[in-house]
Amino acid sequence: MPDAPSDRLANTSVPIHPPLAARWSPRAFDAAAVITSEQLTAVLEAARWAATWGQRQPVRFVVGRRDGQTGAQTADETFATLAGLLKRGNSYAHAASALILVCADEGEDERTARYAAVDAGAAIAQLTVEAVSRGLIAHPMAGFDVDGARAAFAIPDGVRPFAVVAVGRLGDYATVDEAVAERDSRPRERLPLSEIAFGGPWGTPLELP
Repeated sequence: MPDAPSDRLANTSVPIHPPLAARWSPRAFDAAAVITSEQLTAVLEAARWAATWGQRQPVRFVVGRRDGQTGAQTADETFATLAGLLKRGNSYAHAASALILVCADEGEDERTARYAAVDAGAAIAQLTVEAVSRGLIAHPMAGFDVDGARAAFAIPDGVRPFAVVAVGRLGDYATVDEAVAERDSRPRERLPLSEIAFGGPWGTPLELP
């Protein structure tokens, strides 16, 4: 297995913004890497400035990171708690440099809750692309103990924890679990535009020049 999988750029019909093309969700994190305050601030700012419905700005973040102030590779209490809430299949993220719990205030009705979820997704997307633009990797995860997160961080009623995003630097695939290495080496695939972009009635492919 190589130190890192190759050919991870998105295969697009026309060129797209390089950090978007380079974004994927690796599972091999460098456990020795420490995220800087500037890097962490930047990914949170990118998330903060994502589109928001009706200016509600419902998205909130619980942030844990490894302590780089003294050079020690230790984790703060929030990071340790978030790592402990991850499902076993996401244990690779214990080696990340930061864990970010993304939550959103769902409001008082179904419509508001629906758009809060859209806002949360937009924030996660911008966070991950900003991470890539700074030479980092990011992996959003839905596999965590939601009720445990509510209790651990005193999350109010009406605020939904959506995902934990692991942020850090790419690790050496020669040192990770074989199943993780095999999974991350599979070709990146997406449905073609002809199957997802319609130019009229449902299922009618959009004709592009």
